[in-house]
Amino acid sequence: MPRLPHLMGYSRAQIRLHWLVAVLITLQYLLHEPIVAAWRAFRKGETLAFQPLVALHVAGGLAILALVLWRLWLRYRRGAPPPPEAEPAPLRLAARAAHVTLYALMVAMPLSGAAAWFGGIGAAAALHGWLRIVLLVLIGLHVLAVLAHQLVFRTSLMQRMWRAEI
Repeated sequence: MPRLPHLMGYSRAQIRLHWLVAVLITLQYLLHEPIVAAWRAFRKGETLAFQPLVALHVAGGLAILALVLWRLWLRYRRGAPPPPEAEPAPLRLAARAAHVTLYALMVAMPLSGAAAWFGGIGAAAALHGWLRIVLLVLIGLHVLAVLAHQLVFRTSLMQRMWRAEI
């Protein structure tokens, strides 16, 4: 199915997936310390008892991976609205690069976390920790860009993620 370049907004499913993934990523950051403590204990050879917060972090990561893959499929099938017309070319390029990187990180983070947790791969854990910081920075830039569009450029960009186009 070809992309629909005339779209002005996202579908209900795209919006719901965006916010659900945002909530899950926030929870992942909140559940960071329990998984790090469990990882350190595992690396020391200690026996790990079931820990609900650790299990929640692992399940959350796997859920994020599944939901992001669904988002990518929807984006491929339905497309995405174009950037605001008045947006300068360098900002369009930066926005495109940021979105591609965000999607790549939202796939790489669960994969590296799973490789570390289920495979015991230390290099994957180190990568996961580094990607965590990069993702946090990009999320911050994403939020700042949305606020700039709303408050400085006065575009309707933010509305597209609140109100579905039918």
